[in-house]
Amino acid sequence: MKAKKSYGQHFLKETSIAQRIADSLIHTDLYEEVLEIGPGKGMLTQFLIDRPYALKAVEADPDMVNYLYREYPQLHENIIHQDILKLDLSKHFNGQFAVIGNFPYNISSQILFKIIDHKEQIPEMVGMFQKEVARRVASPPGSKAYGVISVLIQAWYEVEYLFGVSPGSFIPPPKVQSAVIRLVRRDKQELDCKVSLFRSVVKITFGQRRKMLRKSLRAFTKDPLLQENPFFQRRPETLSVQDFVNITRWLEGEEFRVVSSE
Repeated sequence: MKAKKSYGQHFLKETSIAQRIADSLIHTDLYEEVLEIGPGKGMLTQFLIDRPYALKAVEADPDMVNYLYREYPQLHENIIHQDILKLDLSKHFNGQFAVIGNFPYNISSQILFKIIDHKEQIPEMVGMFQKEVARRVASPPGSKAYGVISVLIQAWYEVEYLFGVSPGSFIPPPKVQSAVIRLVRRDKQELDCKVSLFRSVVKITFGQRRKMLRKSLRAFTKDPLLQENPFFQRRPETLSVQDFVNITRWLEGEEFRVVSSE
């Protein structure tokens, strides 16, 4: 069973790391089901299958699906042969569920955005990512790695960088370092602003991250406040999630407020 480049496969070979990942799901009182993404040959699955929650696994590679059927017969009814990005999660989960996995690095960011889209059902996620992606997700305002994905994830989830994993822990070894992070959904799930506009503000300002806000926000408004208020001399990487919420509310017609985490 060789890894296939087309599926972005790198098989974890260290059982101690697999168990550590499984043990990183710590809020099991919030859900009764867990979805493992990309189980491959089941290195992580073996540490999830006998836990006090119902395990489901989604796998796109038909060879790996057949392998899982042979090695984990107790999972037969809960193995989903499909691309996670095309999977309708609402057909498989009615209530709250967690997400875990050694995610294919070529689609890991898309998996995160899918989690955001289903945040009402997903209170916790533990996942292996390319280290660069993991750092971007976990980075605070003011850091070089802080960007679009940092803001959009941190708007709804607390992010914890758990530990790094070296290339030698995989077969074949990837050309990049890896890391495991945990997301835990915030108690407050509403942003108090229009979410679609919030996302647009974040994406457009970071798309021009070297420019001050007074220039990048011209795409939304010509309000003289852009020139008058010193807040708009700042660049997007210095802004907290709440700053972006306040900007969005102002663009919606609310009085502009500065409540920064700086």
